[in-house]
Amino acid sequence: MKKAFRILFYFLAVAIGLYPLMVPFIPEDQGLLSSKTADLLSDPFWRTAFFSHIFLGGIALLSGMTQFSPRWRSRNLSRHRLLGKIYVVACLVSGLAGLYVAQFATGGWIARWGFTLLALAWLITTWTAWRRILIRDTESHKRWMIRSYALTFAAITLRLWLPLFTGAFGMDFIPAYQIIAWLCWVPNLLIAEWIWNRRTPVMPTF
Repeated sequence: MKKAFRILFYFLAVAIGLYPLMVPFIPEDQGLLSSKTADLLSDPFWRTAFFSHIFLGGIALLSGMTQFSPRWRSRNLSRHRLLGKIYVVACLVSGLAGLYVAQFATGGWIARWGFTLLALAWLITTWTAWRRILIRDTESHKRWMIRSYALTFAAITLRLWLPLFTGAFGMDFIPAYQIIAWLCWVPNLLIAEWIWNRRTPVMPTF
């Protein structure tokens, strides 16, 4: 089961990490841009922020996916550090761009707040993870990096939930998107905490 989960994890990270390369070739009446207004699509500042967000988000997915393997880290310490720096820069810039893009989210204030808080949480967790390793607090760094990547993984869970809600559940796009604006990242954080707490159980104090 662990091996199957690991394979699925890497497959999804690579597939969605590379997906932004296809976006410029997808007609704007399809895919991610189909719900946006013509005025927004013609806004150069929004387009720059949007494409920066998804391309750098893809880089974050790809650069971060190997960072949690102890065996790989021990054998490739210099690469681990290089990819870690790439990951942090990609997350911070993509997060800032995403914070702006979130203000124009389809679905009104419910979706807007969901994606705004996601962007803020992503920035905070990534920055904290980076600061922790600078002072050589390795355990805290690992915990915050798990939180950060759980939020990076929202790019994947969003794309898993959306066809499920609109296809299998038969929901209209707008209410489905409003729910998924929260569902794509809040459970990810809860699962990250659960994984960490299983790894490092809290010892009772007497």
